[in-house]
Amino acid sequence: MLRTGTYWFIVNPKSGSSTDASSVRFVRDYLRQRHQPMRLELTRSLSHAGELAVSAIGAGVAAMVVSGGDGTVRTVAEAMAGSKIPILILPAGTENLLAQELGIDGSRKTYLKMLENGMVRKLDLGRANDRYFMSIAGIGFDAQVVRRINQFRSGHITHSDYIWPICRTFWEYGFPHLRVEADGDMICDEPSLVFVGNITRYAVGLPIHPYADCSDGLLDITIYRYRRRRELLLHSLRTIVHQADRSGQVSRHRCKEVTIRSPQANVPVQLDGDPGPSLPLAIRVVPAAARVLTPPAPSGREYHPPVRFYHFRRWLGR
Repeated sequence: MLRTGTYWFIVNPKSGSSTDASSVRFVRDYLRQRHQPMRLELTRSLSHAGELAVSAIGAGVAAMVVSGGDGTVRTVAEAMAGSKIPILILPAGTENLLAQELGIDGSRKTYLKMLENGMVRKLDLGRANDRYFMSIAGIGFDAQVVRRINQFRSGHITHSDYIWPICRTFWEYGFPHLRVEADGDMICDEPSLVFVGNITRYAVGLPIHPYADCSDGLLDITIYRYRRRRELLLHSLRTIVHQADRSGQVSRHRCKEVTIRSPQANVPVQLDGDPGPSLPLAIRVVPAAARVLTPPAPSGREYHPPVRFYHFRRWLGR
């Protein structure tokens, strides 16, 4: 059932392609046919997306329609933390991790289900120092890749844009020593790669946190210990085939607060695919801080399961 009030569109024109723009047109036309008031704003930057979200809250809108990648969604959710206004995600980024987790595959059929019979799900946010994230924070190797990508990014990026940064980082990257405390207990004090998040999968579907629940009021931590490139490569292969838990160099934890430090300087951090704050990092969970409109739950399930083969299904749906 459609909500009463204005649907406020926040669209990142640098995310996605012309095929992704069709999602905005489809939802806009659907609402227009039902005489729903709308307002559409284009972002100039991520900070501008947050400013638009704050303006929308003050205007008392019915729902926020966000077209963009994980960074755009994160920025809007950060600005709306604690608000009761639901966010309707139109995935238009490279990975769209949160959309995958919530069963939003970018198809028109799914958008119709969300608009007509969707459910509003309360999601936890993570707060890293003074910044929020919705999906995954990475400290180490993957954050260095994100840093390289953002140094040269000028618009929408594709999976192929990651090939050179990953290869260069693999051969040049050191092995930073990380000290990780979860709810006051030291759980790591050695060279590592650390992920903290609320969702099960990372880039290209890697099951980094296979047991995560983005509404359980807890943060999931996965630690990959390594000192050589060979070990990092083995960690990647084991994760792909869902065998990471068999390695004694991988550990998983759940907590409400985590602190990450390093004796080394300039250790990279990423939040939902964007460069994050510098270490030391104090991360805490903010329970039920965001409301997101999702497809109706299948029979016998509390919420929609993650979407498998996300990018292939999106391509088929066009």
